[in-house]
Amino acid sequence: MTKPAFFYTDEFLSYDFAGSHPLQPIRLKLTYDAMKVKSILESFAVYEPRRATRDELETVHTPAYIDAVMEGDKGIPNFTYGLGTSDNPLFPEMYRSSLLYSGASISAAEHLSKGTIAVNISGGLHHAHPAQASGFCIFNDVALAIKALLQKYDRIAYIDIDAHHGDGVQEIFYDTDKVLTISLHESGQFLFPGTGFPDEMGRGEGKGYSVNLPFYPYTADDVYIESFNEIVPPLVEAYHPDAIVAQLGVDTNEEDPLADFRLSIQAYLKVVKIIKGLHDTCLVLGGGGYNLQIVPKAWSMAMAVLVDQEVEIPFEQSYTTSQTGRDYAQVMIKEIKSKIFPYFGL
Repeated sequence: MTKPAFFYTDEFLSYDFAGSHPLQPIRLKLTYDAMKVKSILESFAVYEPRRATRDELETVHTPAYIDAVMEGDKGIPNFTYGLGTSDNPLFPEMYRSSLLYSGASISAAEHLSKGTIAVNISGGLHHAHPAQASGFCIFNDVALAIKALLQKYDRIAYIDIDAHHGDGVQEIFYDTDKVLTISLHESGQFLFPGTGFPDEMGRGEGKGYSVNLPFYPYTADDVYIESFNEIVPPLVEAYHPDAIVAQLGVDTNEEDPLADFRLSIQAYLKVVKIIKGLHDTCLVLGGGGYNLQIVPKAWSMAMAVLVDQEVEIPFEQSYTTSQTGRDYAQVMIKEIKSKIFPYFGL
């Protein structure tokens, strides 16, 4: 049996906005080290990633934007492209570091074959747009990896469980039925990037293939898992994808400082297990997660779930969703079922 592929290098630490910026790349090494300590890493084949090429970047990003990122290496901000803002401050070797994150996701996509799993925890930078840095994301490695997968597969299902809407990925594939994008996130009424509502359904050939399930602040395990099960498995099964791409942001955790979910690690792992069960061919990416105690714990355990390894989950406080949160989710689910499900014969 082929071991799942895991792409990692300590060079990932060079993607560093520095100072008090919430995205701390050390979380990647902490996850890698936790996998070693828990004997999870030995279930994976570890590979060194490569950097993305200019031609690969241009499958998603505009040449002018790529040039602006290169200029950022010289300390030249470009606010038109979102470079040099408080969310996306310039840092040394920004271009090369971004190429590595993107190249790692493309490498994982290239490595993926039927019935296998490939992982890049540095990936999942889902906010980057074709000509705009956004939300700590310079290049959209998710979209780049999906473009690579579309060279060998006809249909890709993308499942995004980050606390923030996967707006960049949605935009890039908004006009095609070759990619089904499903994003579960805190409602844009309350959280960045302010998008991701059920009426954002896709356009032209892509109409019906963009799915958004927003949640009310402080949604907890009960409503989240119920809602996930009502929407995601039926759509993915009806779509019949050739592979799944999963963005496993863990900023839905109750202790994350940047969002307002109240999910436990246990609930997060249940969702990861459900995703794994939806398809035997899966590209797994990281994403958000800003509590340095939670991220390595949750991600290392998620990797154990991917290889069917038992892990001991520490005791956690359990929360219940408010009636307001439950009602909000039901309204969103009803809208998705009325607007999206008919496209899939559901």
